[in-house]
Amino acid sequence: MEAVAQNVEDVKKKPKKNQAKEYLKGWVPYRIKRYWVYAAVTIIALVTPWITINGNHLFLLSFDHKKLHLAGVAFDMQELYLMPFLLMLLFLGIFAVTAVGGRAWCGWACPQTVFRVIYRDFIETKLLGLRKRIKNKQKDPDMSKPENQIKKVVAILIWSVLAFIAAADFLWYFVPPEDFFKYLQHPADHTMLIGMLVGIALFIIVDVVFIKENFCVYICPYSRVQSVLYDDDTIMAIYDPHRGGDIYEGHGNDRHKKYSKTKDLLADEPYAECTTCESCVTVCPTHIDIRKGLQLECINCLECVDACTTVMGALGKPSLVRWSSENEVIYQKGKTNYFRPKVIAYFTVLVLVLIALFTMGSKKEHMLLNVNKTTRLYKILKNGEVENDYVFLFANTDSKPHKYYFEIMGDLKNKLQIIRPKAPFRLAAEQKRKKVVVLRTKYKLADNARKDVPIPVTIRAFAADDKKNISVIRHTVFVYPRADLLKK
Repeated sequence: MEAVAQNVEDVKKKPKKNQAKEYLKGWVPYRIKRYWVYAAVTIIALVTPWITINGNHLFLLSFDHKKLHLAGVAFDMQELYLMPFLLMLLFLGIFAVTAVGGRAWCGWACPQTVFRVIYRDFIETKLLGLRKRIKNKQKDPDMSKPENQIKKVVAILIWSVLAFIAAADFLWYFVPPEDFFKYLQHPADHTMLIGMLVGIALFIIVDVVFIKENFCVYICPYSRVQSVLYDDDTIMAIYDPHRGGDIYEGHGNDRHKKYSKTKDLLADEPYAECTTCESCVTVCPTHIDIRKGLQLECINCLECVDACTTVMGALGKPSLVRWSSENEVIYQKGKTNYFRPKVIAYFTVLVLVLIALFTMGSKKEHMLLNVNKTTRLYKILKNGEVENDYVFLFANTDSKPHKYYFEIMGDLKNKLQIIRPKAPFRLAAEQKRKKVVVLRTKYKLADNARKDVPIPVTIRAFAADDKKNISVIRHTVFVYPRADLLKK
């Protein structure tokens, strides 16, 4: 009992200010670090659509022009074989980050979290004083007061302006800014764009002002997926029950709170260091108690770590809530293993996908060609010569005009004659054109009395003014008629 009484006195004892300052000297809260990351992410998101290289955007998926711009290279819609690699990078990147750092994306870079911090912490709290303290996110403002109602309306109006900027920024990745502002000058001709702009902005307003963190808890599918990606070495915000004491008892979702007062906790666990101040609870944006253990609502914002660091630092002790792994804190099996097989596998596949993406992206074709056979299989001339008709769809995906033509390759090079077109033709930059192509032969390419014979043909199309760098190979067939038709 004496030990319990002494521990209670130690907890109640107010430390000297100098002791707290000395212990926390040089400490930078995760909240401040997150603000710097938010600023960087916001700047990158706003600036990226404006960056162009040789007239092409850094990233743009334009449905209007049917183009994909990636790292300053423009790809035609027929070259969208790169999109699966981009999607793989996105999902594998999220999986790898989650396996290593839990929901670090949610707490440190997700637009939902950034928007809520701007609205709640900056506009409502710092700018308008609607909320009293950033550290208390559980207590909503008293909306029965007229002045608070006015501040709420002002906050929504300010956020509405920012929401339209955010919506426009999102659309700039699909409609380049130079086109976006031109289209806004003629809204009647671009009702789809205006509708999407207003719709996205309204969703952002409703989401941030009214849905709030409920979006993270009930709507976002990521919270449901994370449990599959976690393991015992995944780092997250974790409360240390060995030092702080078991505030909750039970297992999983059935855990219930056992202690709300320090004296009750110390009566059962004399060496427990938790002060039951619940600073880690009041600061949580998703309204959870981190001392209950891993919960899908946790977004790894680490606000609870900051809160506990402040409280325990004033006592000259390290935080009871840390950004660490269960193996290190709960099971006490030593340091977190970051380079485990699953993580290595994720990053290995990521590197392979990146290599494939850059390899395929570096082999961009500056011309595209689709070869289609017409419905007429062949035409037999009076002199016994045979013609086949095709439709070639040429596309100049380069940034300058070229003259295009083609030739027959392989064994049929000297046996097939190009009847139409007779000469190269010009295509402007990003222009497409259909060409009717007629191939003729006077040679006996097959001798089959029972059926027509499709003979493989290799065609090389090229830019006559840059044959070395701009050329493509396509394969088709030349249908040669059966022998009895040639004898008629």
